[in-house]
Amino acid sequence: MLTILGFTMIATFLVLIMVKKMSPIAALVLIPALFCVFVGKGAHLGDYVIDGVSSLAPTAAMLMFAIVYFGVMIDVGLFDPIVRGILRFCRADPMRIVVGTALLAAIVSLDGDGSTTFMITVSAMYPLYKRLKMSLVVMTGVAAMANGVMNTLPWGGPTARAATALKLDAGDIFVPMIPALLVGLLGVVVLAYVLGLRERRRLGVVTLDEAPAEEKETVLVGAGGGTGVITGKRTGGSGSGTDADADADDDDFQGLDPHRPTLRPRLYWFNALLTVGLLTAMIMELLPIPVLFLLGAALALSVNYPNIPDQKARLAAHADNVLNVSGMVFAAAVFTGVLQGTGMVDSMAKWLVDVIPDGMGPHMALVTGVLSLPLTYFMSNDGFYFGVLPVLAEAGAAHGVTPLEMARASLVGQPLHMSSPLVPAVYVLVGMAKVEFGDHTRFVVKWAAMICLVLLAAGILFGII
Repeated sequence: MLTILGFTMIATFLVLIMVKKMSPIAALVLIPALFCVFVGKGAHLGDYVIDGVSSLAPTAAMLMFAIVYFGVMIDVGLFDPIVRGILRFCRADPMRIVVGTALLAAIVSLDGDGSTTFMITVSAMYPLYKRLKMSLVVMTGVAAMANGVMNTLPWGGPTARAATALKLDAGDIFVPMIPALLVGLLGVVVLAYVLGLRERRRLGVVTLDEAPAEEKETVLVGAGGGTGVITGKRTGGSGSGTDADADADDDDFQGLDPHRPTLRPRLYWFNALLTVGLLTAMIMELLPIPVLFLLGAALALSVNYPNIPDQKARLAAHADNVLNVSGMVFAAAVFTGVLQGTGMVDSMAKWLVDVIPDGMGPHMALVTGVLSLPLTYFMSNDGFYFGVLPVLAEAGAAHGVTPLEMARASLVGQPLHMSSPLVPAVYVLVGMAKVEFGDHTRFVVKWAAMICLVLLAAGILFGII
């Protein structure tokens, strides 16, 4: 019964937000509360919610201060050179813009934090998509898939969880996976190219002029970063334009206002070194990540904006994003708390393991890879890697499948996992891009599942799964 109720609760939640009958926050709170009563454990709802909030509170704190920190870094101009480089590559071609989105998301994902990746990617690319009237779900989908592939880095989380759960070395899991991950990343770029061609056929290519004052729009979504300078003229429904046109207008196609008052060019190298130091401390785990971002945000504000009114203005500029994301995280805590507290997760995991035919035993790595798609989407990484993977690994070991193969196979679902409603960072992505979560889900699920299968196929082909 718990298994049926668990799957029904998840399905109800997804359907309601995809058809836009409920907002994600309301659905994350009300649906699990209702099903908790159905299970007959309504009296324990408070305990489940408090347990869920307690487990996700560090994540919420990390996201709150990460948004402030990277918002300030965007305001002061730290990422302007990266953005200008991507924009020079993109020119005014929708195909190049979508590919540029994938490349930028993959590069920024090297820090191992999804919320950071999405904040920088959306802040850089949103004005291009908005001004050229491109599909914003293409941007969110491509960014999520690129980040999902890169999320398998040892400091990204899943690899460390798999290593801990199966008592393995993270390097032994990750290093042999590199060829397959490169294939997966190439798959994301190729998909971005195809989606970009589709956008090019739909919209054409634009040539860019200096923006009229009345057409200027806010560029840094929720960052209070000033105004943009993007504009353009349509050159045809399916034409490709010319490189000469794009090059001629390249200097005007800034994407980030080079004269916004929040810039601090004299402090560029301080901010760069502070960010590198922060990311290094994260990788070396010198302090908990929430503490690092709290300290980093306080230091960045104090040095870049020593006047109290300026600091208040920067905090106010990012308050909407902070409130939306932290609210979503605490709402998700209700969902995860009920799933865990009522035993639904354990029941669903046991049922899935039991339904696997005995004849599939020698192919448990392949089974694990396939199961990682729905399981990491419908439950947290902690639930999958610490609750399900050890059970699957035991079944595989009985048929001669090594724990290393099982651990590597368990990673292939990450491109889909990064769009799960249980991943806090995805709300940063859709919130900053002003995309409905249901629209993002409808678009990305099929493409992300395809990238996961590409990863799995590459792993099998290279003999590492």
